[in-house]
Amino acid sequence: MKLILRSLLKLKRTSQVILAVLVICLVVRLLPYFAPIRAADIAQNQLAMQFSDRNGLPLGTLLTRDQEHTSVVPLNQVSPQFIHAILAAEDGSFYHHGALDMKAVIRASKEAIHAKRIFSGASTITMQLARMLDPVPRSFSGKLSEIWLSWRLAAGMNKDEILSAYINRLPMGGNIYGVEAAAQIYFSIPASELNLAQASLLAAIPNNPTYFNPYEHWERLKQRQKYVLNRMVEEKYISGAIAAPTSSTNATRTHSEKVVFQSRQRGIIAAPHFLFWLANQISPTPLDKGGLIPPFLRGVRGDQSVIRTTINRPLQQFVEAQVQQVISSLAANNVHDAAALVIDNHTGEVLAYVGSPDYFNEAKLGRNDGVQALRQPGSTLKPFVYELALEKGLIRPNTILADVPARYAIPGAKLYSPTDYTERFLGPVRVRIALANSLNVPAVRVLEKVGVEPFLERLHQLGFEHLNQTPEHYGLGLTLGSGEVSLWELAHAYLTIARLGDATPLVSTFFNSPISNPSYAGSVPKVRPKIPNSTTIWQLITNILSDNHARATAFGVNSVLNLPFPSAVKTGTSSNFRDTWTVGFTTDYTVATWVGNFNGEPMRQVSGVTGAAPLWNRIMLHLHEHQEPAGFPSPEGLVQLPVCAISGLRPTPDCTSVVQEYFYPEDKNNYEGENQFNLPSEYDEWLAKQQQSNFISTSLRILSPHHDDLFLLYPGEEGKQKLEFKLAGNKSAPVEWWLNGEKLDTNSANSLFWNLRPGKWTLEARSGEMSDKVSFQVELANIKPTRRGFSISNF
Repeated sequence: MKLILRSLLKLKRTSQVILAVLVICLVVRLLPYFAPIRAADIAQNQLAMQFSDRNGLPLGTLLTRDQEHTSVVPLNQVSPQFIHAILAAEDGSFYHHGALDMKAVIRASKEAIHAKRIFSGASTITMQLARMLDPVPRSFSGKLSEIWLSWRLAAGMNKDEILSAYINRLPMGGNIYGVEAAAQIYFSIPASELNLAQASLLAAIPNNPTYFNPYEHWERLKQRQKYVLNRMVEEKYISGAIAAPTSSTNATRTHSEKVVFQSRQRGIIAAPHFLFWLANQISPTPLDKGGLIPPFLRGVRGDQSVIRTTINRPLQQFVEAQVQQVISSLAANNVHDAAALVIDNHTGEVLAYVGSPDYFNEAKLGRNDGVQALRQPGSTLKPFVYELALEKGLIRPNTILADVPARYAIPGAKLYSPTDYTERFLGPVRVRIALANSLNVPAVRVLEKVGVEPFLERLHQLGFEHLNQTPEHYGLGLTLGSGEVSLWELAHAYLTIARLGDATPLVSTFFNSPISNPSYAGSVPKVRPKIPNSTTIWQLITNILSDNHARATAFGVNSVLNLPFPSAVKTGTSSNFRDTWTVGFTTDYTVATWVGNFNGEPMRQVSGVTGAAPLWNRIMLHLHEHQEPAGFPSPEGLVQLPVCAISGLRPTPDCTSVVQEYFYPEDKNNYEGENQFNLPSEYDEWLAKQQQSNFISTSLRILSPHHDDLFLLYPGEEGKQKLEFKLAGNKSAPVEWWLNGEKLDTNSANSLFWNLRPGKWTLEARSGEMSDKVSFQVELANIKPTRRGFSISNF
């Protein structure tokens, strides 16, 4: 009796456990019905965006606002052939099971156990849709999350709604999503007109869009199409004769039917980079209660109105063609990419925007946007440091700058010694010559006067938003391009020069368009800091940048920078020839060009004047083909006076070249009273290397050794270590050299070598009434050097 009671008690407990498990399973299964996802929750609004140029000419239609092509159609506007094909390929019993296909789950489990690996999947269309809406890792927890979302979809949507959401999100290769987008792009027809051959090909792609990409793996796709057709036969959607007839005389054989895929450019006529960039400026749609739409509820606000842009389509197509031609001509120099931007100076409107030679060439990174990409700007920022220095009164229009070797101590690094790519120095140069020839050392000296922090602040005012590091990060190299900027930012900054300091935003759409200008995106227009507007200084900078003769030393008189009408221009080349820039303007237009490689590879011996400048030249000539621009106004309030080209002072009878230079009126008195030109000691090293000096005519100067130099003489090296005595300022007149009061017996005029001897020495050079004197010291060293030569201890 006790045994029976125990059995009944055990049976009761087991029943309770089973009942509890069933109740839990029922509750879990019913929970999705308390949080269903309905079709409206994941609805995709009409996403097509149509663009026109400024004159109403079509530029193209984007099926989304980003770089993914998507378009939404209702299920009744999709070819039955495609619906049958995708059901057969992905979920043949879709209409006969719930969110999960338990038969498929059991079958897949058995096969996995038998094969000891996952042999086939059991994902239904509902589960695939859940994965599209909310991608999760392929793990056990991820699978549970996918099942839960599938149940919620099934709880709130019927089968047709699920299938409609699914086929409108299918990955169809590259950046194409949805059957309608695929039909439009691949075949230039709507999804409703797909025939069996086209439908079966499209249904074959989603299984692995990259592997079955129709443009790159056609044979693979045909094999997958064959599988889709066989599945359609198995599901009795088509007959075997239609899919692959045995009769060789049947000309309608679906698998062998020729299908022509259209070029990827379909839908976009011009300016693809610009269209995608512009579409991306639309803010994400907020939820009614605030915040962004979560991943599985994403939709995009759309509008069927045509967006009228500022682009000039004929000009855009001309610039696109020129970009391709210039790149083709530079292919031997390992040049593959370029970008260009054209702006109307009067309005700030963007007239042409080319981001790469071919947007649709993915193999060559064509989708990269060279207008918005961040690159080192080379020397293109130099005009702004000179403008700021002139504004602050740190230099004058007639200031002489030293283009001589210079060294700067950088904390935690080696000495910084800026040089030009020619590795030559010009000595004393006027501000005009330094800027026009893009000399590096004078630019660094000017930045040293201005300060990196004030210069960085000015660049921020000019719109260089990506220069967001500290002044210490950039250092003095900022004026030579140590930061990263975009072609868009450079063009905007040069537009400010062209407008004589009157900053204005770049405009890309007209105000009657469905979307506002991106410069004013958001609820509150972005206010740029006011730039101090000294019209005279901006006019002077323009005058220098438009002076063909001033830049002749570096670029020659007849370079591609020299146009047959007034234009101001600046080039730039980043380190290792990775980027070349040319940015310039007339009174009507600003044109900015970049030539380089998106992958960062250096070009072979291509500078700004040979890389980006030819492209700039072609665009500028085209813009002014029918009407030349007006000339630039002269700097207001400045006076032009003749100066010696070498000294920058009032010409003397000995001056061999006289030019005109601008002066502030208050500097005129100094001009009248000073014409003696004596170079300070910072020029000594440079003068010592000159074969013939024209810079000192009224006095002698001992260039080597320097005053108070200390030299070390190493043991055993007596008679081998020599010191050069070098002189400047003498024009072949007799020279006497005196050392510690004793005349040296030599026939040399401006240079001689003397064997080092320990002691304190006073060296004097005499020529007529002119003389110069320095003192130096030679000491015996305790350690023999590892290499020949001598040391200067106080260098």
